[in-house]
Amino acid sequence: MNILSKTIDVPHTHTIIDLGTGRDFEAEVIVFNCECHTDQEVISLCCQIVPGMTPHQAFELAWQIDHQGSAIVFQGQIKQADVIGNKLAAGGLRIEVRH
Repeated sequence: MNILSKTIDVPHTHTIIDLGTGRDFEAEVIVFNCECHTDQEVISLCCQIVPGMTPHQAFELAWQIDHQGSAIVFQGQIKQADVIGNKLAAGGLRIEVRH
């Protein structure tokens, strides 16, 4: 009886186990496009209200809102997201806070 042996290389694989929600934040604030505000108004409101927002980031978000219909402008704690969402809404923006 002749037995042939062959070596097969098996690539190393990684197993990822997700024990959480897949998110490292509790809530997010989304701004939706509307025809009642200019990009500059959206940029200004985001810079005034969203912590750490730079004019460059706000410009990119305003472009996304205008061309894609919406953008996430904040992700963080629920309380903070609610405050930011309320302030943006008071400025006239169409928003949603998702928990």
